[in-house]
Amino acid sequence: MLSSFSSIYNSPADMSTAKKRALVTGITGQDGYYLSKLLNEKGYEVFGFTGDLGDENAITRAVEESKPDEVYNLGGISDLGSAIKDPERTMKINYEAVIKLLNQSKKTNPKVRFCQASSAEIFSRENPAPQDESAVYGPTNPYGVAKLKAQQEIKRQREEAGVFGCSAILYNHESPKRSEKFVTRKITMTLAKIKLGLAQTLELGNLSAKRDWGFAGDYVEAMWQMLQAPTADDYIVATGAAHTVRDFVNTAAKCLDMELIWEGEGESEIAKNKSGRVIVRVNPEFYRPLEQNDIIGNNAKAKKILGWKPRTSFEDLVRLMIEKDLEYVKTLQQ
Repeated sequence: MLSSFSSIYNSPADMSTAKKRALVTGITGQDGYYLSKLLNEKGYEVFGFTGDLGDENAITRAVEESKPDEVYNLGGISDLGSAIKDPERTMKINYEAVIKLLNQSKKTNPKVRFCQASSAEIFSRENPAPQDESAVYGPTNPYGVAKLKAQQEIKRQREEAGVFGCSAILYNHESPKRSEKFVTRKITMTLAKIKLGLAQTLELGNLSAKRDWGFAGDYVEAMWQMLQAPTADDYIVATGAAHTVRDFVNTAAKCLDMELIWEGEGESEIAKNKSGRVIVRVNPEFYRPLEQNDIIGNNAKAKKILGWKPRTSFEDLVRLMIEKDLEYVKTLQQ
């Protein structure tokens, strides 16, 4: 039904050359935006599922109408806060709905190729960095538990029934399309507001937490390449480079010509501007439970087999986000 998903086409001249049909869940999110753009450039007919993944009938109708050659499951509950608050719904959306989508897709097209957006949250906190595909599983939150169950079932069907199902084990990836629920967008948006006098202070949790941050536009290319490969498999999608939350703040501030002077440590750490005003402070309420300090991925397998590697540097990613947010905040002053 069109109320559940919309068809996104190229220009009429391009439609006649479309060779594949793709169904993308979560098309309104950052990954969906960049993936639909990529697929359209490659001549696909793209169908974006915008309905409730918890509605089995909606999934069935969407698959039957789109008749996809490729399915990219990017939808679901994506932030840890929501997942922790409602673990039952998280399991329903991030696991049960995934398998319903897979089963309906292969029923409609036995040759369908399926890509699941998995997560580094499936791994144990005890794994040394960087983690590769052989890292020990051990999720510590409902989001990671659901993602792992979905990935394991897709692998089972791949090995036992020959289903072309892949899981992209995605590490942190950002863009100007990222929700402000996530720390990176919170940083760029708040600093842009501070720069223009619309906010006073940026409050964050663990400034020393290390993350492997990449650009969402690069990561969707990896997912597309997975479904073009001769055989299905699971791949870590990451940059392999670690940066702290503090690094992200410093890089964003530099893009805004804001000089930060850091003082203190731990929960007492602050950053001031040249005038002595506090710009950044730690708020313990934003600390994540069971914090993983070194979430860094080893992308060697994706490089070797798919020929994929990230093209956007950490600095360019932060600059892209801060410039877009600065443009947006300026419109708030008009």
